[in-house]
Amino acid sequence: MLGKKDSKKDDESGGSNPFKNLEKASVLQETRTFNETPINAKKCCLILTKILYMINQGEHLAPTEATQAFFAMTKLFQCKDVMLRRMLYLCIKEMANIANDVIIVTSSLTKDMTGKEDIYRGPAIRALCRITDNTMLQSIERYMKQAIVDKSRSVSSAALVSSLHLMKQGPEVVKRWVNEVSEAVNSDNVMVQYHALGLLYQIKKNDKLAITKLVSKFSKSSLRSPYAYCFLIRVAAHQLEEEKDGFDKTLFDFIESCLRHKSDMVIYEAASAIVSLKCTTSKELVSAVGVLQLLCSSPKPSLRYAAVKTLNKISITHPAAVTACNIDLENLITDQNRSIATLAITTLLKTGNESGVDRLMKQIASFMSEISDEFKIVVVDAIQSLCLKFPRKHNVMMSFLASMLREDGGFEYKKAIVNTIIAIIEENPEAKESGLSHLCEFIEDCDFLPLATRVLHLLGREGPRTTTPAKYIRYIYNRVILESAEVRAAAVSALAKFGASSDDLLPSILVLLNRSKLDEDDEVRDRATFFYDILSQNDKALSSAYILNTLNVSPVSLERALLQYNQSVTEKPFDIKVVPTIEVTESHKPSAETSLPKTVKPTDKPAASRQDLYSEQLSAIPEFAHLGPLFKSSAPVDLTEPETEYSVKCVKHTFTNYIVFQFDCLNTLNDQLLEKVVVKMDTADGYEIISYKTCPKLPYNTPGVAYTLVKIPEDPSQVVATFGCNLKFVVKDCDPNTGEPDNEEGYQDEYGLENVEVTVSDHVQKVLKPNFGASWEEVGAENELEDTYALSMPSLEEAIKNIIQFMGLQPCERTERPPEGKNTHVLLMAGIYRGGHDVLVRAKLAYNDGGVAMQLTIRSSDSIVPQVIAQAVG
Repeated sequence: MLGKKDSKKDDESGGSNPFKNLEKASVLQETRTFNETPINAKKCCLILTKILYMINQGEHLAPTEATQAFFAMTKLFQCKDVMLRRMLYLCIKEMANIANDVIIVTSSLTKDMTGKEDIYRGPAIRALCRITDNTMLQSIERYMKQAIVDKSRSVSSAALVSSLHLMKQGPEVVKRWVNEVSEAVNSDNVMVQYHALGLLYQIKKNDKLAITKLVSKFSKSSLRSPYAYCFLIRVAAHQLEEEKDGFDKTLFDFIESCLRHKSDMVIYEAASAIVSLKCTTSKELVSAVGVLQLLCSSPKPSLRYAAVKTLNKISITHPAAVTACNIDLENLITDQNRSIATLAITTLLKTGNESGVDRLMKQIASFMSEISDEFKIVVVDAIQSLCLKFPRKHNVMMSFLASMLREDGGFEYKKAIVNTIIAIIEENPEAKESGLSHLCEFIEDCDFLPLATRVLHLLGREGPRTTTPAKYIRYIYNRVILESAEVRAAAVSALAKFGASSDDLLPSILVLLNRSKLDEDDEVRDRATFFYDILSQNDKALSSAYILNTLNVSPVSLERALLQYNQSVTEKPFDIKVVPTIEVTESHKPSAETSLPKTVKPTDKPAASRQDLYSEQLSAIPEFAHLGPLFKSSAPVDLTEPETEYSVKCVKHTFTNYIVFQFDCLNTLNDQLLEKVVVKMDTADGYEIISYKTCPKLPYNTPGVAYTLVKIPEDPSQVVATFGCNLKFVVKDCDPNTGEPDNEEGYQDEYGLENVEVTVSDHVQKVLKPNFGASWEEVGAENELEDTYALSMPSLEEAIKNIIQFMGLQPCERTERPPEGKNTHVLLMAGIYRGGHDVLVRAKLAYNDGGVAMQLTIRSSDSIVPQVIAQAVG
């Protein structure tokens, strides 16, 4: 009775799926109906629909099952019912790659394809081309040629689209149909013309000259199809992007002429192509922006949406070009379509002026509750860019973001708001206090653990540097009392940073940490105990090393080093300096997300970094197994021009006492085989070349690697060197098709390469010090060197950029950008010198009309390192 009631309710609702409870076995059993005489067309259509539904829902049909069903389906060709025949074509197309021996229906499909019934011919062509393989393609070539130029537009389109798919199997055969395809391009039907132009492009796409001629030809003749015009615009835009020798004015003029086409579709496609081109200048954007401005007032919502979305895209790179449309965009703020209104307001946020910020914020607030989280994120991103553009308006925008945080929303929406507030705090010091206060209120009632832990980490990093750090302690300790273990652990770490940074707060922090030692979670207890013991010693250097500044080593390398240490029999304590430091990149900068303290599960495996992969690769080579841990790997440097016959790139791998030069070689000549490939290097002062490792073979377009091992001078002051390089090899002429050499004997040859330079940055690894001041005191003034320099630089920005690049150190505390309008700046940098020695640099810069004066102070844990760096700078 219950089942009957449920089915009755499903029938009444009208939303039930009749195929929801299909069973594969029963459906395959029903295919026996296909053998009945006479054929029940309606019943067979239903069974075919069930088969199609199962396949499209991902149901797996074994080849045997599919073949049996397919052979049963072939009996249905005897029935003349139109609906049944078209369902049959669909099933053949879907089962072509599942069943075996599907070519059995070739004769039936060919008969339908060449018959008089146009309603059968098009679908039959599509089905036939799905079951045709490369060996059978020539047998249907004559029929396909006739179908392409057929008078029936459905047949012609079907043949053209099927030919596009056949290009993947037998491109050489399809290329012979070029005359018929060219004739089809002149068709009166818009879809046939579009499909024919697409196939013609695929046939000629590897010939750039032919494509240029194709665009030139059809741009002058008036195509009937707006779809064909859109396709031609995309081809022309692609050609412009591919041009390396210069800007083809003819192609651009064609795209620009399409801005005056009678079809809205073509007009928008042309405008979109112009604004997307990398080579487009602000002057050339004017015409496209003018067209998009007109489309903003179109009565069609789709055109308004397309226009405002494209203007939003332009506003990122060319905001000045969009300013002319601001009046039209303001009219769209009240558009009934909230997607259009959102894009309009975000575009105005990117292009508006400072005086209009307050008015825009009020307009945004009026409809924020009516749009989805996806569009709210777009608005938040636009607010971030506006706040960075007008930093004096941070109070207005920060208050608006805080109100958005208090509203309901999903994780991605709240994450976008938190990201924006953090970005504003990092870019604008004046916004730090208000931003941290808003985030403190947010975590009081936050349902998302990742966001709560992220904010706690930010409070631990930025809170101690504020004027009144004590006010954040309450918010942090509330998380220790009320939240889950993950959040409690992050809160304990944040409290420890306050204690390490402030002597006034230290007694209170010790009391709070002591309470957390009784926590029920083992990680929270461990953290509290660890931090409590360190802070109890009141040792600034200890607190800096273990609380304020984290380890900057590769997790994968640390795991490997600890494993090797445990497997070896030794009484020496484990030395963390043998573990390679992890290279600081954009993803490792001090964002709260990447540095987030979290519980690492036993199943979590850290991803291997680029340096870890190099380390494994080099340690597997016997000649380099004795070199010890890899200290640093440089970025690849090109030693050849881009279009030369041989391509060589160099990667410098620095060890404690050695440098391994890795030469990645590529042979671009298909009629040559290179053997015994080696890069010979000229000896530099103090450096000793130990050995070469050749690349045995270098076939055409197959990468190969050669190595050179060089010993670093014992004199610590000799770090900079220049090596001349020559690529030497044995050349064997070979067959371009097979790659086999014509004879066993070759001849010696060589190829000159660019010089390879070893600089200070190759001996230094970037390391991030979140609290530079604590690190500076931790290293101490024992090994300090101070000197002054005069730099001939046009600006502070240029000086900072060159100093960072030359020294290879990591800028700390966002000192890589000088404040606007100031002529003085302090650049703070940190790193590790080869051998595991900390190095910290403080550069005080002052700009005047004659250049930049620099007072450089260097501290290190080793007495030689400051002298080396100062000598290199001098």
